[in-house]
Amino acid sequence: MIQWAVRLFDPLSFLLVAGGALMIAIVRHSRHDLWRAFGALRPLFRDDPERDADAARHAVRQIAHIADLKGTVCADRVRGAGAFVRRAAIQLANSHTPDDFREWADHDLSRRAARHAGAASFWRAIADAAPSAGMIGTVIGLIGMFAAMEDPARMGAPMALALLTTLYGLLFSAVIAGPIAARLERLSEAELAWQRAVIDKLDTLARAEALAIHPAHPAHRLLRVAG
Repeated sequence: MIQWAVRLFDPLSFLLVAGGALMIAIVRHSRHDLWRAFGALRPLFRDDPERDADAARHAVRQIAHIADLKGTVCADRVRGAGAFVRRAAIQLANSHTPDDFREWADHDLSRRAARHAGAASFWRAIADAAPSAGMIGTVIGLIGMFAAMEDPARMGAPMALALLTTLYGLLFSAVIAGPIAARLERLSEAELAWQRAVIDKLDTLARAEALAIHPAHPAHRLLRVAG
């Protein structure tokens, strides 16, 4: 079994497929996408969006309680909040108007979504390019086979190159890069969903407080009519 598995590994075939797919992905993306793509491997199986969403809801309830007692200016006093909720609470406390907070939130979430998309897209590019890189190796192997037809003893190595590069291309695409890209996309979607919910709740708190302080402001009259 071990000997059979060893025969399936060929450094040249592996380098041709892995290096070719990686180079194609690098050409298609920025340097930052490259670092984010490999940096995302660490939390790939450790992140739990449902757990993070529950913790965020608990922290937002704390912020709402603090805001009821002391106002949103004290929102940054929340304890035990995650990094995103903590940062949002600090921004809420320091924003002069609800529109300032919303502008920051929209910008932060759009940048976060772009970073997530860049990392997932990098792995998706590897998944798309790997079969093509494998086919290049297959063609090279076939050329070597045809060149060695007069000496059957020399046909083994190019035949192995032709078959193994096809195999590696499929494995990189369907077993490694493709599933990684799909999971990163699902994690991003789930994470951004609960983060948008946090922002919406904090924005509601800020606007309710502004309405209570300045009920005669024209924008607030519009909010009451719309409501």
